[in-house]
Amino acid sequence: MTHTALVSIDWLALAPVVAPAGGAVVALVLDAVLPRAVRVHAPVAVLALVVGIACAVPGVARPASQPWRTLCLPAPDGACLYESGPLVSAFQVAALASALVVLLLMWPAGRNDGEPDETRGGPAVLVSLVLAATAGAAGVAAAHDLGSWLVCLELATLPAIALVALRGTRAAGRGALALLTTSLVSFAMVVLGGALWLTATGEAVFAPGSAGTALADTHRRPVLLLGVLFLVAGLAFKLSLAPFHAWTPQAYAGASSPVAAFLAGTSKVAALAALLVVLRPLTQVAGPVLLGIGLLAAVSMTVGNLIALVQDDPVRLLAWSTVAQAGWVILPLSAMRPTSAAASGGYLLAYVVATLVAFTVVHLVSGAGRSGEAPSGRTLAAYAGLLRAHPLLGGALGLALLSLAGLPPGVVGLVAKVVALRPVVGAEQWVLALVAVANAVLGIAVYVRWFAVLLRDPGQAPTAPWIGRIPRPALVALVVGGAALVLTSVLPQLLLGLLA
Repeated sequence: MTHTALVSIDWLALAPVVAPAGGAVVALVLDAVLPRAVRVHAPVAVLALVVGIACAVPGVARPASQPWRTLCLPAPDGACLYESGPLVSAFQVAALASALVVLLLMWPAGRNDGEPDETRGGPAVLVSLVLAATAGAAGVAAAHDLGSWLVCLELATLPAIALVALRGTRAAGRGALALLTTSLVSFAMVVLGGALWLTATGEAVFAPGSAGTALADTHRRPVLLLGVLFLVAGLAFKLSLAPFHAWTPQAYAGASSPVAAFLAGTSKVAALAALLVVLRPLTQVAGPVLLGIGLLAAVSMTVGNLIALVQDDPVRLLAWSTVAQAGWVILPLSAMRPTSAAASGGYLLAYVVATLVAFTVVHLVSGAGRSGEAPSGRTLAAYAGLLRAHPLLGGALGLALLSLAGLPPGVVGLVAKVVALRPVVGAEQWVLALVAVANAVLGIAVYVRWFAVLLRDPGQAPTAPWIGRIPRPALVALVVGGAALVLTSVLPQLLLGLLA
């Protein structure tokens, strides 16, 4: 550890944030110095993410009572602006790993989704945008001061808007515009909420001491609760929670498959991590905040499942699935019990693994169309018989769908739902628990409907002759993601037990 006159800095603790940020800078510098070396950017990005993951993994095994702390102010204040415990480190690993999958899917050049150039801008631009957004996602999870939290939150969002727009199609333009508009509204709400937090607590730090003092004061308590409501509403946009979800299907459908996977993975990790930074200091909060979170969870589950049930475009189906799953992610937070944060984080990690595997298969199948044909993978009919024709792709997608549905052999999805329901049942929120159970049954119908297509007779399915042309980086992403899904389904405590 090195010290300055103002703050203490532990570079190892900061490495999950510094590594992807440094990788983005290196990629841009290489592009300026060696403009023709277009093949070096992806390896640089992969190396940066692997370094970040390697530095974040030890934090998952640290005791919760001994988190990594750095950027600590000198006495007498002594507040630390960066704190990384087991849950935060798990979020950082998830954000970095999902970005790594996205980069592997972006690696191959050529046709995909029926277009010559699926995402424009050149490898240096794409790599730097992904890495910058990932650095923001890793940073917002550990940021404890209002300024760093806001900067990292928007750093995790703005590059994603550019990634959607760089596809260059009209649908991408509409999706990027919807995402930009909601991001501006979201930012305005979180800034207003942050200002109210600062007014009520007198500190620009998310600390339980000052928050508890403000909650105990009859004059400051309403100001703090109003600020928290604004913060929750602003983050609800980024989590795709209904009724703040309108951008989600447009952005997913307009973006390339890897970028949609990034929105469903890394961006959601950043949003939940930011929400937990706000809620964890509020140990005494009740009333309107918890009621609002419960309503958001119930509405998101119901709206997402009902609309996903009638979708024929797999990307739009996964977009509405994100809305429904976001309700499950925040469900435990409506009770604010000691296990709520871990239950919410565990569910998110289970969702991210399954969704990334599903998007990987969608990305590969959508490239099956031959030159001059419409994109073959943008209807569920394109997946007819995939489990028989291509057991690797069909098996991975089938396991991902069953995990999202919470059905065997995707046991991790079932365990995650049970863990998410425990705080709600423990708080005797029976109405919300019944809504969640009803949506669990409805969600089974959503995913089994797609899974049934995989079991059909392949017939003349357009994917039948194409299995030999899976690009190696995408194959690596599929195998690693599928292995993680199998391992967590066999031993779900690997994913959830560490966070409990």
